[in-house]
Amino acid sequence: MSLKYRIIPVTPFQQNCSLLWCEDTLKAAVVDPGGDLERIQAAINAEGVTVEKILLTHAHIDHAGGTAELARELTAPIEGPHREDEFWIKGLPMQSQMFGFPEPDVFTPDRWLDDGEEVTIGNQTLKVLHCPGHTPGHVVFYHPESQLALVGDVLFHGSIGRTDFPKGDHPTLIRSIREKLFPLGDQVSFIPGHGPMSDFGTERQTNPFVADHRG
Repeated sequence: MSLKYRIIPVTPFQQNCSLLWCEDTLKAAVVDPGGDLERIQAAINAEGVTVEKILLTHAHIDHAGGTAELARELTAPIEGPHREDEFWIKGLPMQSQMFGFPEPDVFTPDRWLDDGEEVTIGNQTLKVLHCPGHTPGHVVFYHPESQLALVGDVLFHGSIGRTDFPKGDHPTLIRSIREKLFPLGDQVSFIPGHGPMSDFGTERQTNPFVADHRG
């Protein structure tokens, strides 16, 4: 397997920022740098990788709060999320006041992502799946060769993302999970935005919100 990862919990919300890198080239991406940039930088240094981009699943502050500053520090472009989350990026200062985070800089991604597109990290290619519901512009990154997905706040071990924020929608979220994620296969492991990793098979069987027996 040529895609490696390291999970770096950041912010008081213990958000799972991920460092992904291509084993062949040591080129890397930081996924969802919500804050605690010194912790992220320490992981980059420890793995000896070169970050070539920042990837965002969505624009809630615990996932995106450190993005502008990290992009400046690393001179790295920002890819994602889907354009439907632009209002969340513009609202980052308001989000910081609401949740007591340091005020972040607003930014414009270098590339908005659409369903079916691809992003690269070194020699590795990840597929982009638009999975709205938690936020309207939420995307998931999927690496077929290693059967790994980074699902942000769409799905958790035993739970699902909140839908009570502006433009969240519960039926849409359930559809995203069942029609976009589960068809990838039971064997696919995923890194959620918070909490422990799981796989789609386990969630299909036991997750009370989306298990098969719920119809």
